[in-house]
Amino acid sequence: MDTMKHMEDVIEHGHHLYQLNDDLGYIYQPLVEENTFLTKEKDTEPLPTYEQAKELLPELIWENHSHTVDCYHKAWQIAFSNLRAPTPNDAMVSNYIDTAFNGFLFMWDSSFITMFGKYGTKVFDFQRTLDNFYARQHMDGFICREIAEQVPGDQFHRFDPASTGPNILPWAEWESYRITGDKQRLERVFPPLLAFHLWMKLYRTWPDGTYWGTGWNCGMDNQPRQMPGYSREFHHGHQVWVDTCIQQILSCKMLIQMAEVIGREKDVEILKEEQSRLTKVVNEQLWDETTAFYYDLWPNGQLSGMKGIGAYWALLAGIVPAERIPAFVAHLENPKEFARPHPVPSLSADHPDYAPQGGYWLGGVWAPTNYMLLKGLERNGFYDLSRTIAKKHVAIVTEVFEKTGTLWENYAPESAAPGNPGKRDFVGWTGLAPIAVTIENIFGIQGIARERKIIWRVYETERHGVMRYPMGEDTVDLICPAHQPGEKPKLEIHATAPVTVQVIWPDGSQETVEAGQ
Repeated sequence: MDTMKHMEDVIEHGHHLYQLNDDLGYIYQPLVEENTFLTKEKDTEPLPTYEQAKELLPELIWENHSHTVDCYHKAWQIAFSNLRAPTPNDAMVSNYIDTAFNGFLFMWDSSFITMFGKYGTKVFDFQRTLDNFYARQHMDGFICREIAEQVPGDQFHRFDPASTGPNILPWAEWESYRITGDKQRLERVFPPLLAFHLWMKLYRTWPDGTYWGTGWNCGMDNQPRQMPGYSREFHHGHQVWVDTCIQQILSCKMLIQMAEVIGREKDVEILKEEQSRLTKVVNEQLWDETTAFYYDLWPNGQLSGMKGIGAYWALLAGIVPAERIPAFVAHLENPKEFARPHPVPSLSADHPDYAPQGGYWLGGVWAPTNYMLLKGLERNGFYDLSRTIAKKHVAIVTEVFEKTGTLWENYAPESAAPGNPGKRDFVGWTGLAPIAVTIENIFGIQGIARERKIIWRVYETERHGVMRYPMGEDTVDLICPAHQPGEKPKLEIHATAPVTVQVIWPDGSQETVEAGQ
């Protein structure tokens, strides 16, 4: 079949798409009754343009790094060019940012896009992109990983092995909540998120409660994870998938935190049991002590032996025992494995299938998995390593931007070049690098809106910071003057409402600044 002709047919006419609740094989999930997105009216407000938005977006300040600042602005410009509104002919309910790939909205991509989009909420609520997935939830809790943008329909039947995932929606919503403090949104998204998690638990597990996936389902399409004889993209391989298991642990933790905020602790008792049990299984069955790494478990009882970036979801989920962490993290500093010229490749460089030009997920460097990894390193106290990787990553994304004038779907691990294959103008999730990674990992700025607090780990000695940093409904200006290493200059902090800034200097000393009083 002509793939392009097939896609055009799907987009124009909706042929081959699957509709909500369209067969007899459903087991009804009561939580879906609480899903208010199913009856949401379509948005009608006009979409903002980049020209309208740029004076309201956070302003990046970084002395002697004008090209990175230009890349930051380019990322926002492309992002705003990809904004879309619902139409009478589609199933969308909220204004959204297009995945910029194939005429479908992707769950995996959209979740990561919101993690830099949270900085633009004053102008456009990128988080509402996810509304469109909740509005397509089936009566049993299923949500497809790809939904058509121009006509109603899901790309996959819900029992297709590649039909959904990865389930990082709860993490995306929690990250948004941290910077917006929007408790009402947590209350709205909690029922569809919990219903979807329980669908995964019911339909994507083996008898011992571990999870399975596919290359497409896990978002890392062509990694060599299965035993010979299975399709990398479409077969589960009758194996336990390490990243899918850990993402479900992370989902449990995020949903439990949400339940505590909104007063629904009774609803997540089942998740507390799953979190504990699944963590135990991952650490007992998917860890290899000799190589200090987490792997998929093949049906013959052997670990796969493929070292991929997906194992590092374990750092973000906080499940790695303390005594294992140093050896597990050491792989990231080994030039024979993940410490390549452009870190961090999606596949370890010592694997025979490793592709120096990227090969998609055979070594390609991807902004979303780098962001996941950086957040995991921070969670475990590896701030220096996180910053080192972040600076190399952003520097190469910037260098490729200087050469090509745009941002790319992924990048080569061995040189400053786009990944091969890789799509251009991909914002898309690559906006993470110049926006979120620069602000959070290089500048060290992290906001917690519900506590009216910003944690600022000051690393850079050049003048740097962010103007109009969002803090709920308010904004904060955060500027650090140029200074010599070891100096602690007076920071320029101004806020439109009271906020506490906890400053952490490189020597570990701290000070507290009250602004907006």
